[in-house]
Amino acid sequence: MSDSKEDKPVLGRKPLGIKRTVESGQVQQQFSHGRKNTVVVEVKRRRVPMGKPGETTGAAPAAAPEANLKPAAPAPQRPAPPPPPRPVAQNSMLSRKELQEKLLREAEEARMTALEDARRREDAARQAASEEEKRRAEENRQAAEAEAEREAAEASAPAAQPAAEEPKAEAAPAAEPAPEAAPAAPATPAAPASAMPPPRRFTPVTPAKRPEPAKPERAKRGDDNRRQSGKLTVTRALADDDSARARSLAALKRAREKERRAHYSGGSQPREKQSRDVIVPESITVQELANRMAEKGADLVKALFKMGTAVTLNQPIDQDTAELLVEEFGHRIQRVSDADVEIGMQGEDDAAETLKARPPVVTIMGHVDHGKTSLLDALRGTSVVSGESGGITQHIGAYQIKTKGGDLITFLDTPGHEAFSEMRARGANVTDIVILVVAADDGLMPQTIEAINHTKAAGVPMIVAINKCDKPEANPQKVRERLLEHEVIVEDMGGETQDVEVSALKKQGLDTLIDKILLQSELLELVANPDRAAEGNVIEAQLDKGRGAVATILVRRGTLKVGDTFVVGAESGKVRAMINDQGQQVKSAGPSTPVEVLGLSGVPMAGDQMTVVENEARAREVAAYRQEQATKKRTTAAPTSFEHMFSALNTQVIEYPVVVKGDVQGSVEAIVSSLNKISTDEIKVRILHSGVGAITESDVTLAAASRAPLIGFNVRPNAKARQLAEREKISLRYYDVIYDLLEEVRGEMAGQLAPERIETVVGRAEVLQVFPAGKKDKAAGLLVLDGIIRKGLAARLTRDDVIVSRTNIASLRRFKDDVSEVRAGMECGAVLQDTNDIKPGDMLELFEVEERQRTL
Repeated sequence: MSDSKEDKPVLGRKPLGIKRTVESGQVQQQFSHGRKNTVVVEVKRRRVPMGKPGETTGAAPAAAPEANLKPAAPAPQRPAPPPPPRPVAQNSMLSRKELQEKLLREAEEARMTALEDARRREDAARQAASEEEKRRAEENRQAAEAEAEREAAEASAPAAQPAAEEPKAEAAPAAEPAPEAAPAAPATPAAPASAMPPPRRFTPVTPAKRPEPAKPERAKRGDDNRRQSGKLTVTRALADDDSARARSLAALKRAREKERRAHYSGGSQPREKQSRDVIVPESITVQELANRMAEKGADLVKALFKMGTAVTLNQPIDQDTAELLVEEFGHRIQRVSDADVEIGMQGEDDAAETLKARPPVVTIMGHVDHGKTSLLDALRGTSVVSGESGGITQHIGAYQIKTKGGDLITFLDTPGHEAFSEMRARGANVTDIVILVVAADDGLMPQTIEAINHTKAAGVPMIVAINKCDKPEANPQKVRERLLEHEVIVEDMGGETQDVEVSALKKQGLDTLIDKILLQSELLELVANPDRAAEGNVIEAQLDKGRGAVATILVRRGTLKVGDTFVVGAESGKVRAMINDQGQQVKSAGPSTPVEVLGLSGVPMAGDQMTVVENEARAREVAAYRQEQATKKRTTAAPTSFEHMFSALNTQVIEYPVVVKGDVQGSVEAIVSSLNKISTDEIKVRILHSGVGAITESDVTLAAASRAPLIGFNVRPNAKARQLAEREKISLRYYDVIYDLLEEVRGEMAGQLAPERIETVVGRAEVLQVFPAGKKDKAAGLLVLDGIIRKGLAARLTRDDVIVSRTNIASLRRFKDDVSEVRAGMECGAVLQDTNDIKPGDMLELFEVEERQRTL
């Protein structure tokens, strides 16, 4: 163990004994995270083999360190001699630390050897690149010299030929040189070398074996700079010759692409321009027109600019301008209109062989409280009137009954109140027969006359039902005579209008009424084609909380089925479910059948037409066009003249804003119409919003912005809307009878107007003379002409019928006595308050002012 310790190298001093070929030292290794390790490294020196006896070997030790520092060139590396074998006993006694040091030493030697090999390879590559560069430079120089010789030979050839032909032409002796040839001798390459200046070379290299030709003149200055700059390439040497300049790769690609296109297009002939049919709507942008014409948008803009119209690509142009462009570019125009989407919505007329009999549609009309709904209840055997608010009908109800003979009749019940005139007109337009209900005790009333006018306007036959004939005071004959005033002549009086006396309460005359309805329908020959796409009219529409938008539709022709896609007014939809008047779900509804339809995108307007279309895209297109037209109509309602504009600005009209929400579309329509009718020149109702459905938060927010009351007709607010209304202090009004609503709104509108001032003239007097009264005031001696003069009354002092001042009677005297009033024909003295501008001849007019509350 002691021997092994002695053999270990001792750091810091050289070991004694024989000079070793291995030097040891320590190397500190650094790793990540600040870790370090110190290892022992041995550097082996290369052994120098001993020379033969007698040879000098003194330079060998000196060459060894040099080989270590800078390796020789590509000489093959000889493998290092293996270390001398160590005794087996020592190997067996090596410790673990020595084994680790040995492994680290061998790894370091391998790394040093790899670095040495890489360095040698880099040197060899650098030397090869240098030799290649020299070879290329030599080739470039030789090519430049050959090109220069060729140019010199071409330049000397034309000059030598005239010089050789000149002695033949002039017959001059060949020995005598021409005087003009002497100065040109230096420029001729064939001249003897003794007569030429020393040749000029490109670069100072070793002289070539063959003599270089003489240069005729000094090259361009740019060539000298280029040649002096160092490397001379073939491209740079030929740069002055434009014809020899090489084409770029991009130019070659372009040329090949051009040839390929010419080959596939059948030669270089221009393509024949195609003429297209261009569809142009009423308004189109320039870019869209260019796309349809397959032209460049910039070309269209240039053409328009030449026409005197400066537009951009995204600017719309009208149809006439587009036609000019289309014709100028050689295309054909096809004019279309936005309204073309409506084409085909009305449907074609049905063939006679496809028509089948359909039930009649009967509308019951008349004055309020004349028993229309009660008569319908008696016909149906139900009680509808008990469910109506206030006992009056406020929306159109559609019902279908089956007679004892098995015939079907569809009834429409319209309201009789004056606010529902539009509903009555709508009912008359969609009906086949009108039953005019007139109470035998009341006779003809305003709404009865209105119903007669609606019926005549619609051209519908009428049946007069004289109701309440069971009352003692009933007088049916008086009703028939009153109908003559409106050109309604019943059959008993020689006319064509049928009449029947009925009693809804006692259920008298109902069978006779049904017989007359069926007789009238037979005369009309009511037919329809059930085997086609359905068409119908909206009788009523509403927004149901659980079912969404619901419309009561009366099918006129065709059959409406579940799953049909339809357009109704400005809304579209798909039939999700249908419910008849009995509350039962049905799968289909034929002509003259009223059903509730679910599946609409929104609430349509009452009276809109419903049409079944082929697909949803068509339905959305038509609905979008109708919405656009409605918006345009609403937003373009502006004054048409300056006089109208200024008159609208000058009038000081008080506005009464209001938000209206109702249960059905017809009720909302009637409320809005009635509110507009009660407006006057001083105050008018401004409908901020009207809609169908429950009161929502957006309605409350809209009302809060203008501090307007929110009217709910048969609807209530939801919880959030109620909380918001309480927080914003918005007035919520709930009504279920329309005339209660109108009376309260009329009273509130009148309350916003200032009280009406009513002026009554009490008396008139003439000023006879003026005398002082006190320090400042003046008294007037008056003669009462008419009426009376009372102390404390308001008065106006006029001079030549021009008001001088407004005053009051402060005091009144007659013969030095204070009096309260003076009658006509008497004289008195009066002191006028706050005025001293009094002259004889002035007139004094006394009046009283009474304020009254305004009413509408």
